[in-house]
Amino acid sequence: MTPCLQVEGLTKSFGDLLLFKDISFGIAEGQRIGLIAKNGSGKTTLLNILSGKEQYDGGTITFRRDLRVAYLEQDPNFPEDLTVLEACFHQGNEITELIARYEELIAKGETRGLDEVLHQMDSLKAWDYEQRVKQILSQLKIYDFEQKIGTLSGGQLKRVALANVLITEPDLIILDEPTNHLDLDMTEWLEGHLSRSKLSLLMVTHDRYFLDRVCSEIIEIDQQQIFQYKGSYSYFLEKREQRISSQGAEIDRANNLLRKELEWMRRQPQARATKAKSRIDAFYDLEKKAKQTAQQGEVRLEMKGSYIGNKIFEMNHVSKRFGDKKILEDFSYTFARYEKMGIVGNNGTGKSTFVKMLMSEVAPDSGEIEIGETVKFGYYSQDGLEFNDQMKVLDVVQDVAEVIDLGSSRLTASQFLQHFLFAPEKQHSFVYKLSGGERRRLYLCTVLMRNPNFLVLDEPTNDLDIMTLNILEEYLQSFKGCVIVVSHDRYFMDKVVDHLLAFRGDADIKDFPGNYTQYRAWKEELDREQRRQEQAAKAPEPKAAQAVEKPIEKRKLSFKEKREFETLDAEIPQLEERKARLESEMSTGQLSTDELLAKSAEISRLIDEIDEKTLRWMELSEWM
Repeated sequence: MTPCLQVEGLTKSFGDLLLFKDISFGIAEGQRIGLIAKNGSGKTTLLNILSGKEQYDGGTITFRRDLRVAYLEQDPNFPEDLTVLEACFHQGNEITELIARYEELIAKGETRGLDEVLHQMDSLKAWDYEQRVKQILSQLKIYDFEQKIGTLSGGQLKRVALANVLITEPDLIILDEPTNHLDLDMTEWLEGHLSRSKLSLLMVTHDRYFLDRVCSEIIEIDQQQIFQYKGSYSYFLEKREQRISSQGAEIDRANNLLRKELEWMRRQPQARATKAKSRIDAFYDLEKKAKQTAQQGEVRLEMKGSYIGNKIFEMNHVSKRFGDKKILEDFSYTFARYEKMGIVGNNGTGKSTFVKMLMSEVAPDSGEIEIGETVKFGYYSQDGLEFNDQMKVLDVVQDVAEVIDLGSSRLTASQFLQHFLFAPEKQHSFVYKLSGGERRRLYLCTVLMRNPNFLVLDEPTNDLDIMTLNILEEYLQSFKGCVIVVSHDRYFMDKVVDHLLAFRGDADIKDFPGNYTQYRAWKEELDREQRRQEQAAKAPEPKAAQAVEKPIEKRKLSFKEKREFETLDAEIPQLEERKARLESEMSTGQLSTDELLAKSAEISRLIDEIDEKTLRWMELSEWM
């Protein structure tokens, strides 16, 4: 494969904090690589270095000549007074710079160099650039091209930034949390777009379904080093566990050998020290290795649960609208004890408003919400806690409580922070030095330390690393209380919730008894059936038989059509056989729920394909 990018011996630190040292890796044409690491390990810093936005301490970065690179930042930024369309011309790329050069020459009436610019514009198809921008914005559901950037929501702003990246048709695309603030439909659209494209990709994301379906290789930053895995996210999990086990066994062997060498060091006469210098040097190398930790600490969430009574909350005939936009209309719901509800829906359908009404931050227009007396909320909001950047991490927690009761034990604020991977030196750092993910982890810490019995989590997965998400999922699964989760992370929802409230817009809310994958399969089947009904309604009615029908002139099939007919004649029985085999497997009663859903989805796809190919076969057979 043709190399696009080669990194050799890259080192980066901030003062005493070493992020990575002497790391090397490459990206070849067509490779799709996911970058995984704990928060604060330098993922975003590495992407900023590769995009030229940040300096590095040592090493070399080599790009292929004429390589077109595009970078989507985690938090894109545009001047607020620009329109959406102007923003797509604001950030410089090869085409926009060429258009600007052309307009400059025309404005000055200069002809020197104009022929070359015209040739380049023809080559890069710059004449229809604006039309292509509007097309990609429309695919991303941005239709008001004159809307000001300052009025856009977080999700709309992310989509404008995505359009800026995709419109340039780069050879290498670097993405930092591309699914943050995107709703589920947009996430699945981007997933499909990237999967079908041939570009090279380096991406940081916490969305594990997205990672598994888009990337075929994983790079992990761990203990300042790079580990590479030639496979999907599922393969990475398996091989990472093997690596950690192997590393643990290696450290155990080093510790055993160290004890023997230590005895030798103590017995060795000083006079013979020079004769054993190589062995002494080896001893110190062994000592360094033995002091390594087999695996860096993980967030451990073991909290004391507060008692919660039978009455949780009731919504009685609640309505809410903003102008002409309906969020809820005569909505009633009784929340059950220990219920774990997920809330999904496109941006703007009212998910966060629903949560804010429950938390008394937004009042309903009519109806009432009754909260049980024993309910103690823990609210993790999408906006997050506004920390004082000049406070130290330890002070933030001590402002909530000096001592935290975990039920089986009591911890000081400092000990509690270590459960959340804040080492003592990090606890005495100022908040402004934390990465985005570390700030989120600190916020989660302040929510859980209050021992709530009802957790309300609005987009909890944004900016958290995958390792922390795994632990949070385990905690929520065993949480002795109630949970409401608003999230666009499909994997997280599948693992945590019992059922969904699907907000479909205009106060249309569906209570679905299952997780997101099951809901998606049901919705696809519903959409497919609706399309069939629409097509049937549009089909022209058969014309009344005429008294004298003209004979139909029979034409002969072309060579290409004969080949197509023969191919269809062989393919249709194979598809029917595959469908029958899947139906047989589903009837055995030995498949898991996930396997049943996967095979059901494949059968639906096969039915559509068989119908399409049979229709074409019948059409061709008329001319045989």
